[in-house]
Amino acid sequence: MSDSSSADHDASNFIRDMIAADIEKGKTSRVVTRFPPEPNGYLHIGHAKSICLNFGVARDFGGYCNLRFDDTNPEKESVEYVNAIRRDVEWLGFEWHSNPFASDYFDQLFDFALALIKQGDAYVDSQSADEIRATRGTLKDPGANGPYRNRSVDENLQMFKDMKAGKYTDGEHVLRAKIDMLSGNINMRDPIIYRIRHVNHHNTGDKWCIYPLYDFTHGLSDAIEGVTHSLCTLEFEDHRPLYDWILDKLADVIPARPEQTEFARLQLEYSLTSKRKLNQLVVDGHVDSWDDPRMLTISGMRRRGFTPESIVTFCSMIGVTKKDSHIEMGVLENALREDLNRRAERRMAVINPLKVVIENYPEGQEEMVTGANHPQNPDYGTREIPFSREIYIEQDDFMEDAPKKFFRLSVGREVRLRFAYYITCKKVIKNEDGSIERLICTYDPESRGGKSADGRKVKGTIHWVSARHAVDARVNLYERLFNTTNPGGETDFVSAINPESLIVAEKAKLEPAVNPVDNKLAYQFERLGYFISDSESSEEQPVFNRTMTLRDSWAKANKA
Repeated sequence: MSDSSSADHDASNFIRDMIAADIEKGKTSRVVTRFPPEPNGYLHIGHAKSICLNFGVARDFGGYCNLRFDDTNPEKESVEYVNAIRRDVEWLGFEWHSNPFASDYFDQLFDFALALIKQGDAYVDSQSADEIRATRGTLKDPGANGPYRNRSVDENLQMFKDMKAGKYTDGEHVLRAKIDMLSGNINMRDPIIYRIRHVNHHNTGDKWCIYPLYDFTHGLSDAIEGVTHSLCTLEFEDHRPLYDWILDKLADVIPARPEQTEFARLQLEYSLTSKRKLNQLVVDGHVDSWDDPRMLTISGMRRRGFTPESIVTFCSMIGVTKKDSHIEMGVLENALREDLNRRAERRMAVINPLKVVIENYPEGQEEMVTGANHPQNPDYGTREIPFSREIYIEQDDFMEDAPKKFFRLSVGREVRLRFAYYITCKKVIKNEDGSIERLICTYDPESRGGKSADGRKVKGTIHWVSARHAVDARVNLYERLFNTTNPGGETDFVSAINPESLIVAEKAKLEPAVNPVDNKLAYQFERLGYFISDSESSEEQPVFNRTMTLRDSWAKANKA
């Protein structure tokens, strides 16, 4: 794993200011943070913000960050998700100090629970889930003490040990913190901190049949690891009093006292950041998988051709605030465009091919023309591109009855072929159904390299691929998955799916210098956008995904 080298990582925000103040006051000697995902799904763009923040501040202040799996929900968690999360964090360019599981601490957590019981701060409740829900109250109505709240310490200790020993069935008892059923914060109304689940755990196997809840586990895991700054998104703000209550009650036995601070989660337009809803898209077949390139999961973005640098830059650009706000999708897309424009090698490809026959070019002849791999960076070098009598151009680059301001190919008009010659369209050959079969053109042999001998100017330049040398490929043209800015707010978010989020071009033609496999970085297919080979691409069947268009055509289309 290599350390991230994002630009602007020194950008100030209230969390950085807080940490700097803590260090100056001597409150913190070494910054320790953690990124604590639950391994119940794949990471998405929202997690990227938290990853960049937690790993970034620890690195920049000379501390470290742990990647901790908060795995207290065995029914929903798996090794598949564990491995995917590790891969995504590593791909984003961050290095973790240690990689523990919350389940590694189950013995300690059990002992902490026993300590709470001995202090009279926790009790075993034998009410059903419905009964507990009814006595808990609502946001407007206070809760009520249950019939088991005043069990003796000895009875609670024995019953809790019997829960651990497997003497009870699922749901028969729970362990609750004994706080205040009249609290205005519903999270403080004797929250459940342990429940019985006779299920196999991905990390601990069948050792345990009781599992702590997240609110109990989170702060204590932070304390065990010596976390100084527990950075959470705003939905945990109402849980902070419980976080503090647990740590305060166990102050004499925990090794460290972390503090929780909340920041606004990433809310990106035209996207979902709910694992449950993302999972529904996968399970119901609206997308192919968690790494479908239309999904804003980290794995989906990687497959689509996003660079880790562009994601880290995006997270730096949007900053860290205390107030929720929606970020325009164009901010993320432009961060990617700027990164790829600087780094992506250029190639020529034709997505919707139209054959052109250059009738005055000698039959059987072929030659090589030279193309720059990057027009702004000569260090990228050049490549040789084959040229022959028959070529393919884009269908959109020809119009039979063209208006005056159409500067591409039309009958009687001349255009420049990128890196090659001037050609003029002489005739259109059509199929019986009226569709165009091919164009008949001539070329100016004195215009090699795109400059005419007599100095005449041609406004239009189009790309092309030699028919004899073209590589056949399938190209997936991806657009945003949703048509509405806030699909997560829709009653039926599935209805907001963009029916044109994927259009497949089956007969694309690529110049032979395009590598169809194992590309780490997208190419710019000139005039078309950025494209990367798909994970399923092969030498025998090249498949390319459109990473991004060259310009924000979505905004223009939706403004119209």
